[in-house]
Amino acid sequence: MTGNSAFIDDFRAALFADPEPLIMDYAGQDFFSRGDIAAVGRSIVALLQNASVPGDAAIGLVIRNRPLQAAAMLGLIAGGYSYTSIYAFQSPAMLARDVTETRFACVIADAEDWSPELLAATGAMGAVGIRLSLAGAARVEAIDPTLICTVADYHQVADGAIEILSSGTTGKPKRIVFPTHMLVRAVDTVRAGQMDDTRPPDICTWPLAGIGGLCNLVANIVINRYMTLLDRFNVPEWLEAVRRHRPSFCSGPPTVAKMLVDANVTPEDLASVKYFYGGSAPMPENLEKTLLEKYGIKTVWGYGATEFCGTVVSWSAALYEQFYPQKRGAMGRALAGIGVRVVDQHSGEPLPNGQIGYLEAKVPAIGEHWIRTTDLALIDDDGFVFHKGRGDGAIMRGGFKILPETIVAALVDHPSVLDAAVVGLPDERLGEVPVAAIELKSGASLISIDEVMDFLRDRLAATALPAQIRIVDVLPRTPSLKADLAAVKNLFAKTD
Repeated sequence: MTGNSAFIDDFRAALFADPEPLIMDYAGQDFFSRGDIAAVGRSIVALLQNASVPGDAAIGLVIRNRPLQAAAMLGLIAGGYSYTSIYAFQSPAMLARDVTETRFACVIADAEDWSPELLAATGAMGAVGIRLSLAGAARVEAIDPTLICTVADYHQVADGAIEILSSGTTGKPKRIVFPTHMLVRAVDTVRAGQMDDTRPPDICTWPLAGIGGLCNLVANIVINRYMTLLDRFNVPEWLEAVRRHRPSFCSGPPTVAKMLVDANVTPEDLASVKYFYGGSAPMPENLEKTLLEKYGIKTVWGYGATEFCGTVVSWSAALYEQFYPQKRGAMGRALAGIGVRVVDQHSGEPLPNGQIGYLEAKVPAIGEHWIRTTDLALIDDDGFVFHKGRGDGAIMRGGFKILPETIVAALVDHPSVLDAAVVGLPDERLGEVPVAAIELKSGASLISIDEVMDFLRDRLAATALPAQIRIVDVLPRTPSLKADLAAVKNLFAKTD
């Protein structure tokens, strides 16, 4: 169980404040008051205690973007329990194997996730199971009310911590330990993305199992901001929420903006939105231009990572008005109290402004050490940070270094291409070659691979041209809507 801290005390006070106000809805249909959310959390803690689940056990929480799962996260944090995020979007067999290999003392999951495989896995270990159901007579109930936890060598994390899933763009998501006292950074992150003082409802496009969703959920409780949850981002439900709430700004990864533009959403539907705040990947310049020219929406970007427990670099409305468009393409400036620098990729020595190297950040809430990323960046003389690709994603083609982002940027310039993903494949002669998968815009005319290659030849060096291109109906994506690079690579493996 987690220790106390001033922030956790403030968080509990906010969660258990006036129970009457509505604070959350699920796709505009199921509405929850603060008291409803707090009651679900308390019920879960009571079931854990009744089943003698050890206080130092990390609870396995299968997370969907639904109010009961949100309430479980909040209740476990407030109750002093650690938990481990588990993505729901995997096969029953994979989910059961994950639970078995990790050895959870308790698993909490939605009714639809309690497959025969998961029931068998928890039963074989003697783990406690808790079912969440919006449609059931009871929103929270034990799978077996008489069961007492008997799991030996159950999974633990460091005292007072949550295990959060990384985005998993290059393979299986990693679990990163996130001490709960650092949840104060969640509030810092969300406040950095507040474009005005109105606190419009948060139409959540981030998975609750990841750092973006966790930050928004916890901060919304603390700053008293309403939240709309969608199982997964989709244009019709998201747009209905915008029409209902009329927010002055909204947030999400670039994919959200791409899908809105591709769906030809009318300017009238987005008339209330003045800013689009996001991160997780660089915002394509042509997309940023479309948002501004077609919808009058200003793009305000940020940069963070699970390792930083949130955002470390960001634009603000004030910075936008002062420095745009001169600093177009930047991720913003370091947040107050955060240190950023760029270091040489080989020696690790700090580099002067204007040079490209690995980005490092110093986050006081975490410690006084510098945290290295594999993102390549440049910091200019005004302190603006520009993303220049990923150091670990570079493709070495016969001695030529190719950044996948360069090829992706050229591909999405094609008028028929909605999005693209580029990965490296082993090559006996060259060591590695780039290959690309592309998703076309809805209604776009069909194009041939030869047409795409001709288009790229005018924009890329010969060494950067993809060795293969696949046109797919939909790019495989992670739950955080980033391109799933492991799945893209597998697509080529299967077709060769």
